[in-house]
Amino acid sequence: MSNASVRNNPARPGGPTVLGLITARGGTKGVPRKNVRSIAGKPLIAWTIDAAQAARRVSRLIVSTEDGDIARLCRDRGVEAPFERPAELASDEAGHVDVVIHALDWLDDHEGYRPDWVLLLQPTSPLRTARDIDAAVDLAVKKNADALVSVTRARDHPYLVRRWRPDGALEPFVDRELTDSRRQALPPAYALNGAIYLCRPQRLVTLRRFEGPGCIAFEMPAERSLDIDTLWDWNLAEWALQRAGTGPTAKHEPAPVESVPRLPPVQFG
Repeated sequence: MSNASVRNNPARPGGPTVLGLITARGGTKGVPRKNVRSIAGKPLIAWTIDAAQAARRVSRLIVSTEDGDIARLCRDRGVEAPFERPAELASDEAGHVDVVIHALDWLDDHEGYRPDWVLLLQPTSPLRTARDIDAAVDLAVKKNADALVSVTRARDHPYLVRRWRPDGALEPFVDRELTDSRRQALPPAYALNGAIYLCRPQRLVTLRRFEGPGCIAFEMPAERSLDIDTLWDWNLAEWALQRAGTGPTAKHEPAPVESVPRLPPVQFG
């Protein structure tokens, strides 16, 4: 490996080494080829690359992909693509834990590289910033946690969600009687937002999951928690990115959304 291929972003003196791992496959379904499609002026994956490269806590940045176009795009932007992800780990059924462990094993076997932390960054969270990444790692170090996941306030509170029965009737999804159904009176509920997954490698190998014992939460606001899965998510993300600015350290704090504009559908081909 050439020295030029390694991120020149060492950890703080005495601080942990954090491997930033971007996972991106070519065969996406909801929005075809979304990782390399342009959104708000640059490829979707570039938003995550820029945030990770601007984060002071990321010691090294690599991409795990089976797709040649994605690998070339990442290399052109200064990200290592040291291996080709096996086809069986690029299918719809492949889990992220297996993909991360494969990357850790490859780096250990071929380079003897063993980071203190592995940081999973999915390109589908383009509103995540360098500040979010650094704050998450800082929190994990301060709390001496074994793992951390990013969350946001749940948009649909579980106490207000309903189950649709075969007979057409609705019933509470959570069996709990409410004396006050006002949202302000409900206990806070949080959902994973998919933006940041941080874990000590050995814990991940042992438990094969990010959550669980030793895992803490890092809260992010709703305006930076959008996870792109559908065309509607894509249009909303593009609107938010255009409103927030395009720099790698941009705050990405758009004005409150009274109503999202009806954006034209993304054209493919």
